[in-house]
Amino acid sequence: MRRRLRRGLAWLLRGGALATLAVVLLVLALRWVPPPTTYYVMSEYLRLGAVERRWVPAARLSPHLPVAVVAAEDVQFCAHAGFDFEAIRAAFADQSRLRGGSTISQQVAKNVFLWPDRSWLRKGVEAGFTVLIELLWPKARIVEVYLNVAEFGEGSFGAEAAARHHFDRPAAELTAAQSARLAAILPNPKARSPVALTPFLQRRVRSIRSSMATLEAEGRVDCLAG
Repeated sequence: MRRRLRRGLAWLLRGGALATLAVVLLVLALRWVPPPTTYYVMSEYLRLGAVERRWVPAARLSPHLPVAVVAAEDVQFCAHAGFDFEAIRAAFADQSRLRGGSTISQQVAKNVFLWPDRSWLRKGVEAGFTVLIELLWPKARIVEVYLNVAEFGEGSFGAEAAARHHFDRPAAELTAAQSARLAAILPNPKARSPVALTPFLQRRVRSIRSSMATLEAEGRVDCLAG
């Protein structure tokens, strides 16, 4: 019996080690290879029958876009190692917060590798992927992937699809104001429009533009240069 238990434990440990290695290799590969799809994209495709999604490399994105999403979603992005603990504490204090203190790195971990769920299991796995992403990808790559997989409207994924849908131009040609408008509809893109701005969104766009200027002036988005 003891021998069987030892063998079972040995096989379990080997299986765990192989699974961990496979996950690490997958994350490492996606440092250079675009994710072919995501769980949420596929679920929306099945629900809607079609989705808009077009991957473009960072060189074909407006330089204003990365700064805008950092200003809107994660102002400490270049300074933290995947987790903004101050934002997490604030989210626990205010349960009405939609984003829940998640950083851009955490959102990439969830959007690319996992499923949309608020369970502790998913959050725990998300934390593991976040650590791997921060270890294996440069910050510029994290934002590049984020801008290509984030939802920007009903069935619209990625900045390229959003730019063409809302502004009739490629993402490379977005101005700072248009980039701020796209960032402003996050984290609730299905209920917000970057072209029909409500008074709330107008204030949010102004706040994002101000934050963009501050971050750039203080060198707090230098990591986005790659």
